[in-house]
Amino acid sequence: MYKVMIIGARGYTGAELLPLLYRHDEFEVVAVGSTSTFGQPVNAHIGGLEGCELVFSEIRPVTLEQYQVDACVLALPNGLASEYVKALDRHSPATVIVDLSADHRFDSAWAYGQPEIYGEQLIGATRIANPGCYATATQLALAPLLDLLIGTPAAFGVSGYSGAGKTPSRKNDPAVLESNLLPYSLVDHVHEKEVSHHIGRDIRFLPHVASFFRGINLTVAAELTQALTEAELMARFREYFAGHPLVEVRAGIPEVKEVQGSHRAILGGFAVSENNPHRISVVSVLDNLLKGAASQAVQNLNLAFGLDAMTGLRSRAGKQA
Repeated sequence: MYKVMIIGARGYTGAELLPLLYRHDEFEVVAVGSTSTFGQPVNAHIGGLEGCELVFSEIRPVTLEQYQVDACVLALPNGLASEYVKALDRHSPATVIVDLSADHRFDSAWAYGQPEIYGEQLIGATRIANPGCYATATQLALAPLLDLLIGTPAAFGVSGYSGAGKTPSRKNDPAVLESNLLPYSLVDHVHEKEVSHHIGRDIRFLPHVASFFRGINLTVAAELTQALTEAELMARFREYFAGHPLVEVRAGIPEVKEVQGSHRAILGGFAVSENNPHRISVVSVLDNLLKGAASQAVQNLNLAFGLDAMTGLRSRAGKQA
């Protein structure tokens, strides 16, 4: 089995990722880092770890040398990954690193970890930048259309408040969000820059946060060089994602509640303007903590070690992936 260490497991994403790796047939979690709960049993804070005897360790860059692992997942806030990466580069350069933050998503030396689009680059990769949740939803909705796009696509996104993290703010305050919808970062959002960078063209991204806890609903509007019918549009998406079981393509409009707690993304609601059949819309939904983060990290680890991308992701809380 491959030995895995997770640093920053007390965040929402880390708490989703740890049970997935703990139950994984090919990975053994040998160390879990958290400064706030150092020395405490991991299963006292994170569910789904029955029988787990691990305790939280205070893992810092200067102590990394003492851990002999095959992979390290960095589930840290933006801006904190670099010192850990430098330490691993010095002491254990062959260790596979998956960085869940935005720190390496623009670094060409790192593989960009969106398996359905960039899967071949991830096989055997040792430095993997996990995409952002909104960036994943947007790129899944645009990937089959990249050769037809003209102009600047626009993505209107609504996320559950877990996407704002645990640090208290208006964006994750249930009292503020009750019967409310908060727009934010309406220009130059990091995920706008991320998607534009990786697809090689500008997009517009308009993020909002709502009162539900988890999930993303994202609607993309685009203009194409070629007029397509709704059936032709859907067929194009089905062909592109054939063989990728975590991306479902359907005619109807998908809803957030269908993917909450699921590894899947659903693409649907294909619409073509009657007045201008070059103008289309598509809806993309996924769970920001799973397919937008933790599930994708598992896919990336699987591919890095030559495993099937779906290993350990066949079900989630009794639901099919």
